Amino acid sequence: MLRQVHNTGMSQKILLLFLALMLIFFSSFLLGRYQVMPDKVIAILASKILDLPKTWTDTMETVVLQVRFPRIIAALLVGGALSSSGAAYQSLFKNPLVSPAILGVSAGAGFGASLGMILHYPWWAVQVLAFLFALLAVATSFLISRIFGGGGNGSMTVLVLGGMVISALFQALISCVKYLADPLDTLPAITFWLMGGLSKITNVDVLFALFPIILSCVGLYLIRWQVNVLSIGDEEAVTLGINVNLIRFVVVICATLMTAAAVSISGIIGWVGLIIPHMARMLVGPNFALLLPVSLIMGSGYLLMVDNIARNITAVEIPLGILTALIGAPFFIFLLSKVKKGWT
Repeated sequence: MLRQVHNTGMSQKILLLFLALMLIFFSSFLLGRYQVMPDKVIAILASKILDLPKTWTDTMETVVLQVRFPRIIAALLVGGALSSSGAAYQSLFKNPLVSPAILGVSAGAGFGASLGMILHYPWWAVQVLAFLFALLAVATSFLISRIFGGGGNGSMTVLVLGGMVISALFQALISCVKYLADPLDTLPAITFWLMGGLSKITNVDVLFALFPIILSCVGLYLIRWQVNVLSIGDEEAVTLGINVNLIRFVVVICATLMTAAAVSISGIIGWVGLIIPHMARMLVGPNFALLLPVSLIMGSGYLLMVDNIARNITAVEIPLGILTALIGAPFFIFLLSKVKKGWT
């Protein structure tokens, strides 16, 4: 009976979060310097499915479908990907202070994008380089752990340390690229990209990131119970028939793939993958089967709200990385005050 009441309560929480996300999603179409009435937004969106008579201007359609729609979807994807990967990493390392950047994925993506910009590649090539170097950074960290880790907890420790080293290396390479970049043209572009933002997002960018993010989320959800078993210890997991190394590898691959896809289209947006999983854990507990979807919903809604603020609060758009840091840093202090009470 108590279990049934508990499950009903959790379902209600998830439903309320989803409804809040839908409200934020629709409201985002109404925000901007060019006003579009709610009925026009609904009609324009529905016209892609239903055969409706056109009662709106071409400008309205362009604003809704070509400007706001891809940006809103991108905010949902990036926020959900970063928070989901953060939840996966925190569950894997049993540490609430772990973020998606721990294995060097953000630094690798930053170097790839910077390299593409200094070589004056087209924007799609810059995104591809960011994606590939993000994967390369994590692959190198993983290779270091395989060579020097020795298996077990030692391997996990070396994985984290290897990620720190690789991250520092790519940060140094980013600095080299910025030093060589044209200070009047390329350097500002690199700097702005590293601060994170969705101002250049197009429908093509959304399609580029959509598949790896959805595939990775599905992969993590399929092994949700194995991830829970890992939290009780390696020996107990092996006793229960879990291939510990395989599950760890799948978690790292899925979390890395979705983070790389997100960062490649948005730039480096910090703190989302750190604070949102912790808030989700405070709401539904450490059960990964619940933590993953709740982190996904909360992260999507959070980044969409922050992006709405970034593009509307001032005449000049504020980079997302600045706002997420301003919001995340105070919460991180609160998080540190809770760490001493233990990891549950």
